[in-house]
Amino acid sequence: MKKRKILFLGETYRADAIIWMDGLSKFGDFEIISWEMKTSSNSLVNRIKRLLEFTTAVFKINAIIRSQKPDMIIAERTTSYGFLAALSKAPIVAIAQQGITDLWPIYSTTYPLKKLIQQYAFKNADLIHAWGKVMVPAMIEAKLDLQKVMILPKGIDVDAFHPKSDLTFSKIKAIVTRSLAPEYRHETILKAFGIVNKRGIDFELTFVGDGNQMSYLKKIATDLQIAHKVHFLGRKPYGELPQLLHQHNYYISMPNTEGASASLFEAMASQCYPIVSNIAGNQEWIADGKNGSLVAVDDHNTLAAVILATFEEKVYRENVLKHNQELVTNQCSYEKNMTLIAKKYHELIDNAQNI
Repeated sequence: MKKRKILFLGETYRADAIIWMDGLSKFGDFEIISWEMKTSSNSLVNRIKRLLEFTTAVFKINAIIRSQKPDMIIAERTTSYGFLAALSKAPIVAIAQQGITDLWPIYSTTYPLKKLIQQYAFKNADLIHAWGKVMVPAMIEAKLDLQKVMILPKGIDVDAFHPKSDLTFSKIKAIVTRSLAPEYRHETILKAFGIVNKRGIDFELTFVGDGNQMSYLKKIATDLQIAHKVHFLGRKPYGELPQLLHQHNYYISMPNTEGASASLFEAMASQCYPIVSNIAGNQEWIADGKNGSLVAVDDHNTLAAVILATFEEKVYRENVLKHNQELVTNQCSYEKNMTLIAKKYHELIDNAQNI
């Protein structure tokens, strides 16, 4: 039987994309090809160039479809690559909504246009992925046919992200594994550790990821006189992440919007105590004071207090770590979930090809 082929649209360097593609290859026996826009959006000039590239992208995608003949196309975000997938001549289209909503920011001047683009993508896609239940309300509001929706996280590799052999740490060692972008509110984390430092409590804080706020965040660390305790590692190969998580006992993430965070799952499986922002995407997985801590967005004072309080509660933290590791293993297994997703794709292809 001829191996089935999938065309992926999205940034192939992103961990989410790598997990998606690799899972389909490993557990669905798909051949994966990809296309992504070449222009970055790190300046006004480049954003204009990227917009021009976007307007002609569907012609390039259709050329790939004609030459490579993929059985289906999958794409990230309903308002960008997902829209291009829906415009294309692909026989089957699956699109993943990336966050609680792809219509972000709400007060952007492009919001009305994004809404129209998303409606087109929803209408013309054969399958919409919701990586968590928290994504569904926005789909209902958009009047999406929920029969098209598959609610399931991609999961994580629970063999790679496994429990620590030793839960003993002599100090707070916190890790942040989100990109250095404004929506992740990393300055809140730095300000919190500024308070921890003033209390005379020893710590290390590590940021794994790259982004346009690197210089800004380094300056904040310097101004707070904690630069010697804060490590900015930049982007690291995904395969190095399990070892990095094992070297830390806290995972902190303070975004103002969130879908289903694979970074949170990875930290939970690796037995890092999770302190995350008190928003819907995190509330689905973390119950405050039971299996982690929820802190209001931008509240660095409370964040500092929670870090200090939980570090003193060793027995509580160890119980949380064991519970979270079991939770992720049972509900977020990469092999189990990606096998189900791949099976759904094969069913869509079978139906389209009348097999």
